[in-house]
Amino acid sequence: MNTLLPTTVVGSLPKPSWLAQPETLWSPWKLEGDALLEGKQDALRIAIHEQSRRGIDIVSDGEQTRQHFVTTFIEHLSGVDFEQRKTVRIRDRYDASVPTVVGAVRRERPVFVEDAKFLRAATDRPIKWTLPGPMTMVDTLFDDHYKSREKLAWEFATILNQEAKELEAAGVDIIQFDEPAFNVFLDEVKDWGVAALERAAEGLHAETAVHICYGYGIKANTDWKATLGSQWRQYEESFPLLQSSSIDIISLECQNSHVPMDLIELLRGKKVMLGAIDVASETIETPEDVANTLRKALQFVDADKLIPSSNCGMAPFPRDVALAKLSALSAGTSIIREELARSGPRVS
Repeated sequence: MNTLLPTTVVGSLPKPSWLAQPETLWSPWKLEGDALLEGKQDALRIAIHEQSRRGIDIVSDGEQTRQHFVTTFIEHLSGVDFEQRKTVRIRDRYDASVPTVVGAVRRERPVFVEDAKFLRAATDRPIKWTLPGPMTMVDTLFDDHYKSREKLAWEFATILNQEAKELEAAGVDIIQFDEPAFNVFLDEVKDWGVAALERAAEGLHAETAVHICYGYGIKANTDWKATLGSQWRQYEESFPLLQSSSIDIISLECQNSHVPMDLIELLRGKKVMLGAIDVASETIETPEDVANTLRKALQFVDADKLIPSSNCGMAPFPRDVALAKLSALSAGTSIIREELARSGPRVS
């Protein structure tokens, strides 16, 4: 697209209260059967409408048709038993009951392709679709079959590539892989994480993105952040690897975080999807808050490669808070566009 500083949402938006319990991750559906399908599509229409009227340029589904950014994809794969559950440590910070890999994992049919077609037909704006990344998928399961995180990740990468190619054929412009595990398992990122991610994106003509954040604004994540010190330098490990990778866009958390802004310099030449909206606080940013974050980032990334966004998904927020934050993102970005128009944008 030709829009300078195109805005987007990283992941989830809150679901309507008639569809699922609000402000809750893994919230069960309130509808069943055909009514659930219709309800999901109605929620998707609302998400598209709200993003458009609040000035979001690259529209997503807001994850309205899935309960969780990882497990909903896994539910559709064979080789995973959701009845046989184990408690594991997720992202090395909290315990969760997860399904078990009991055999070879396979994708028997498309998972999100029909939803993506629905999204594509409902808007003429560029659209983005999110998929879980291979390492994050591995970290959200108990593996009783492969007995190797790396082997399982490569299997998932192949499956994700199949899905991604069909999403591309459905008209998706940007395919985003969510890899919060990249901020935790730094040795694995170097050993096989980036390579598995590239396998998931192999052969795509749509733009590809990887989102690496510090998690939803839930207590387990905010407690973990409090242990990370005055500077969060995890990106220092992954950014050089991603800068030389085949991935087009790198998404990171910035607003109200302790990530040193100059780490963005490690991505020079890549597009940067910059989190300018905090998902750990219900305080609504002012347009100037957003603009200040973007001004700082523009010291390290050219304007034609900057995509303002949220830090992470906003499913746990009240809907009015999330939507007000979208408006702030758009308004703050407009301030910077006007400044760049007056001075002439810095481009590569």
